[in-house]
Amino acid sequence: MKKIVAIVFLVMGSMAVQAQELAWETSMEKAVQVSMKTKKPLLLFFTGSDWCGWCIRLQKEVLKTQEFATWAKENVVLVELDFPRRSPQQPEIQKQNNELQQLFQVAGYPTVWFSNPTKKDGKINLDKLGSTGYVAGGPSKWLEAANQILSVKQ
Repeated sequence: MKKIVAIVFLVMGSMAVQAQELAWETSMEKAVQVSMKTKKPLLLFFTGSDWCGWCIRLQKEVLKTQEFATWAKENVVLVELDFPRRSPQQPEIQKQNNELQQLFQVAGYPTVWFSNPTKKDGKINLDKLGSTGYVAGGPSKWLEAANQILSVKQ
């Protein structure tokens, strides 16, 4: 019995570690480079990490699950655009996030936009594919909505 319990804890622990290994970029410049190199769209997660209850719930129910981690590694470049109230933030990141909030007309949190960066005349453009937010039903329902957005525009 002790062996079974130990095995369950090891498996669950490794799944949690794998889900936490996702690389969330905070620099759009770096994320765009990765996106263009890998030909994967950007997943832009507009969040209030230290105050937004729905953002925290989306993180817990979807973004920190193994199912999401597996999907994300294959399909998108992850970008976290945070708007904290209590946590300090670098001025250049704050400026970048505010500009992107205006560009994507984000009015509430959480908002997740999918975008393909393209280069034209030496400038980077962000082609909007679609957006979503919190979707009830866990990772499978959320990923269903995300896949629908990605399949229409790619």
